[in-house]
Amino acid sequence: MKEIPIEQVQARLRGENPWWESPRAGPSLFGELKPRPYLNLFYPLATDRKVRRAVVLLGPRRVGKTVLIHHAIQRLIQDGVAPSRICYASIDHPLYNGLSLDDFLDAHHKITGVDASKKECFCFFDEIQYLRDWEIHLKALVDHSPRLKCIASGSAAAALRLKSHESGAGRFTDFLLPPLTFYEYLALLGKDGLVNVQTDGAIWPMRLSSPDIRRLNEHFINYLNYGGYPEMAFSPEVQRDPGRFVKSDIIDKVLLRDLPSLYGISDVQELNSLFTTLAYNTAGEVSLDALSKGSGVAKNTIKRYMEYLEAAFLIRIVHRVDRSARRFRKANFFKVYLTNPSMRTALFAPVSAQDEAMGAIVETAIFSQWFHSNRPIYYARWPGGEVDIVILGRDQEPVWAMEVKWSDHVSEYPEELKSLLKFCHEHDLARAMVTTRTETRTTAKDSVALGFIPAALSCFLLGYNIIHGKHLLLRQSDRNRDTHEP
Repeated sequence: MKEIPIEQVQARLRGENPWWESPRAGPSLFGELKPRPYLNLFYPLATDRKVRRAVVLLGPRRVGKTVLIHHAIQRLIQDGVAPSRICYASIDHPLYNGLSLDDFLDAHHKITGVDASKKECFCFFDEIQYLRDWEIHLKALVDHSPRLKCIASGSAAAALRLKSHESGAGRFTDFLLPPLTFYEYLALLGKDGLVNVQTDGAIWPMRLSSPDIRRLNEHFINYLNYGGYPEMAFSPEVQRDPGRFVKSDIIDKVLLRDLPSLYGISDVQELNSLFTTLAYNTAGEVSLDALSKGSGVAKNTIKRYMEYLEAAFLIRIVHRVDRSARRFRKANFFKVYLTNPSMRTALFAPVSAQDEAMGAIVETAIFSQWFHSNRPIYYARWPGGEVDIVILGRDQEPVWAMEVKWSDHVSEYPEELKSLLKFCHEHDLARAMVTTRTETRTTAKDSVALGFIPAALSCFLLGYNIIHGKHLLLRQSDRNRDTHEP
C-alpha cells in the first residue's frame, strides 16, 4: 500500500498558511468576517510569553473557535510578527492522519526555513482531539521548546477539558469561548448604537439607555431565537431551518459521538431523552427524584448524565439557597439552564414577544450572560418565596439579588415583589435589580432601591462588562506584574 507523499502534506500545509507565500494575504478565508469582541480577551493570553504554557481553546461546537484563531493570526501579522513564524494546522484533515506535532514543526521548518526550536514562533493546532494522546504531545512541546507558543483548540469540548486538567496541570491554560453574548451579537451586526453606555471613566458602566427600546427588543428576540451561534445569527438560510443546524451539527454530535466515546455511555437514547426534557424546561426547578420517576432511570445515572451534559457546555446547573442564603446539605432541588436560549427555540420552535415561554427563555438568556463570568450564581427559594438570581460574597453572604421579568407591570406595582423585598431586608441589601420589558426607572420601596431595567439592556450590560471589564483588569494585572518583576 502506498504512503501519502510528504509533498502532499506540505502542499496542504502551504494552503492552510497562505501568509507564507504572500505576507499581506493573511487568513483570507476569515479576514472579511468581523472579529468577536472575545478576541480582545483571547489575544493577550495567546501571545503571553512570560509564562511557559500552551493555551487550550475550549467551547461548544460552532461558536467560532477556528475563526477566532484566524483573527488572532491576522492580528499577529498586523502587530509585526513575521508570517513565516506563524503555523496553523487543522489536525482533522485526512492527509495529517498519523502525524505527530513534531512532524508539523518539521514540515514548517522545511517550507519556511524557520526553526521553532531556535526562533520565537506561534503554532496553532486546530481540532487537536483528532491526534491520539494529544495532551502528551503538547506537554512535551511546552517542556522542550521554550521559544514556541502553542495554541490548541477542538470541538470535543468535554474531552479536551478533561484531558487538559488531567495531563496539562501547570503546562496548559484553558480559555473558554462561550456562545455569543447579546453585546457581541449587536456589535457584530453593527447595531450596538441601539444602546448608549455611560461609563464616566470607570471600568463598569453604570447607566444604560436605548434610543429605540422597541427596535432593541426586536433584535433581542432574534438573539433569543438565533443568536447563540455566529453562523446561525447571521445566516437567513440557517435561520429558516435552525433545528437542522443546531440539532444535527451541534447537539447530535455531542450526544451521539463526543460524550459516548469519552464516558462510555451505552444508552444514547436515554441521554438524548433527558437532554430534550431539560431543554424544554430550561430555567425550571427540577429534582433527581422527579426526573428518575418520570424517566424510569436510576438517580445516580441521571446525575452522571447531567454532569456529562454540563462538561460538554450544553447545560449549567444552578444550586439553591434558602431565605437565609444557606446551601442545602442535600441538593434535592436545583435549576437547569441551557447555555444559550437559541438551543431551545431550535429544538422546539422560535418564540415571539407574546409567547408563553418568553419568561423562561429570557431568564435563560440572563443566566447565559452570567455564565461567561464564571462567578458562582444561585437562586433562593423557601416556602412561599423565591428570588431568581443571588450572588454571594466571599463570606457567603448575599451581595446582590435580581428578579427576572418580561413585563412592565412590576415597575408600576413594586409592592408585588414581596419575596425580593423580604430577601433584601433579611440581608441588609439596600438595592436590588428587576428586569422589565421596556421600562427603566429606580423606585424606593420599603427602604430598598429597586432598579428596573429592560431585560435586553441587562443582557447587554452583562456582556459589555465581561468583555471590557475583563480586558481592563487583565491589562492592569499585566502592569502590576511588570512592576513587581525584578
